[in-house]
Amino acid sequence: MRFQIVDAFTDCLFGGNPAGVVFIPEGSDYPDDETMRKTAAELRYSETAFLKRLKEKETSGKKVFQARYFTPAAEVDLCGHATIGSSFALLHDGIIEEGESFQYETLAGTIDIVAGQEGILMSMGDPVSYGPMESGGAVDLYHILGLEAHGQDLCVKDSDVRLVPELVSTGLIDIMTPIKNMQELNAIDPDFKALAELSDKFGVVGAHAFTLNAEDGLIHARNFAPLYDIDEEAATGTSNGALAYYLYQQGLVETDRVYTVVQGEAMDRASKITFCVRIEQEKPRIYVGGSAAVLAEGEIRI
Repeated sequence: MRFQIVDAFTDCLFGGNPAGVVFIPEGSDYPDDETMRKTAAELRYSETAFLKRLKEKETSGKKVFQARYFTPAAEVDLCGHATIGSSFALLHDGIIEEGESFQYETLAGTIDIVAGQEGILMSMGDPVSYGPMESGGAVDLYHILGLEAHGQDLCVKDSDVRLVPELVSTGLIDIMTPIKNMQELNAIDPDFKALAELSDKFGVVGAHAFTLNAEDGLIHARNFAPLYDIDEEAATGTSNGALAYYLYQQGLVETDRVYTVVQGEAMDRASKITFCVRIEQEKPRIYVGGSAAVLAEGEIRI
């Protein structure tokens, strides 16, 4: 099986969030789940995407690929940066062309993807809010992150909006975790064991901490998912898709406008993730995008 290592959500090598990409040979089926998990563990990246082309489903003229995502610990329904990275790998190999639209079938549903001139843009799963964390859980969360509990008194600069932690999904459930400013965002020092236990308790992948109060006017974020053996990630498409919906619900982002999230700074792998909220069939639809760079490619001998 061919593989590539792709840095996603960046336009240069050694930035963004690296992902493994494994191409299932045409006419072959997926290896067994444990083999794919071990392959992901051997590649040692937070997620690896395994792609298989489904020619029998290409009835609309669009290419269709089945995508399965594995962390070193387990399979997950969806991974945003591995979707961006694997889509760029398809573009790099000439399997798709610039400007072409295609689809991924994932455990989280069908994803529409466009290979644009300035990067990959993908639709996310239907946005769902599971509601704010109860106050006790929120207090525990901030303590676990090494911060004083904000309770329900976290304000957005130049706004009367007060934000609290909330469980949101556009394919995977994360805790949207508002942080007062960049100083506190940089100061986060999680108790990873306790955060994994809290994540398991609430049925989430992890915590997506963010601040809107940075001096550069951009959104800055950090993402923690120790339940899945990922202490911190440099870029997370699904989490930032959920963040887009969270902020849309609060009236803090406009439709049809592109916003940028900077993530990975604490890991010295600064990433830029863009998102946009569009109204389609009278419902909000979330799009997340970014560029990528291929670092390495080769053969896996299984």
